[in-house]
Amino acid sequence: MAEETFYEYGKEEAVALLFEGTGFDREEKPAFEAAPGSTVVQSSRFFVEGIDFDLTYFPLKHLGYKCVSALAGEIYASMAHPRSLSVKLGLSAKLDFRHVRELWSGVVTAAKEHGFKSLDLDLVPSPNGLAVSVSAVGEEFKLTRGRTVKARSKDLVCISGSLGAAYLGQQILEREKRSFEKTKDDSAQPDLEKYKMLIGSYLKPEVPSSAVARLEEAGIYPSHGYLVSHGLSDTLKRLVRDSGLGVKVYADKIPFEGNSFASGKEMDIDPISAAMNGGDDFRLLFTIPILSAEKFRREFQTFDIIGHMAQREVGAVLVTPEGVELPVKAQGWRNEE
Repeated sequence: MAEETFYEYGKEEAVALLFEGTGFDREEKPAFEAAPGSTVVQSSRFFVEGIDFDLTYFPLKHLGYKCVSALAGEIYASMAHPRSLSVKLGLSAKLDFRHVRELWSGVVTAAKEHGFKSLDLDLVPSPNGLAVSVSAVGEEFKLTRGRTVKARSKDLVCISGSLGAAYLGQQILEREKRSFEKTKDDSAQPDLEKYKMLIGSYLKPEVPSSAVARLEEAGIYPSHGYLVSHGLSDTLKRLVRDSGLGVKVYADKIPFEGNSFASGKEMDIDPISAAMNGGDDFRLLFTIPILSAEKFRREFQTFDIIGHMAQREVGAVLVTPEGVELPVKAQGWRNEE
């Protein structure tokens, strides 16, 4: 079978072919009919080659999956349900139809996993590598919004999985890339088996698709929700700003992948620093009302309770196992300490 190319198909036929067999109809303007009283939630992100991903080691299928998961996570963090998704790919001459088909398969897999109902795709030229623009719309039900209460001191801070693993996984891949660039030896394949969980956390992060539905079924309504994608420190700063309260997170309560500390020592990277300041973890962080604490602990054992809200003057602090409170600092924020 001859290799498929854009030269053979052209843009419109290529897009039509990409939708074949996916279960989605191509939507010129993705839309859905919201239930009466529901709130529409929107989110968008732009991923650029060389900044957000490196195609030297990033499989295109995983990239498509990750881009959609990021948007789904933002929708879930708002206690909303994914509804419509729009994807625009900026393609340079080095990418042909077979590459786009591979990336698109990851997009479709994630779109189905997260329950998107409508999907749109556009292809545009790019002078410098690959760019992926993704926009998503979700629906927050009237009942959920009506039962959300203002955050209070002592409310729990909970996270949906381990932190820092994605950053460590990326650093491992970067290390192997530098090693290859020195030798240029294709036959010397690195043994990455022991780093499998860390690398997987970076290349194909898993966002819990059932979290919002389960919270609604349990009658637990978080006062705040975030997708942790630029490090825990950044998220805590946002939480303090949005809530008008302080927050304490305990270092010994932060969950880590099993070999994070061994791998961190190997690369001279502190896993706690990776969790606080790394990126791409794609974990959901919710603040849970203290009155729902016992029910949450019982029914959401896949979440870890890592801290609690505090009085405003506390600010955002990381508490060490020795009880020392360290002010949280994050890139992109002006230090106020």
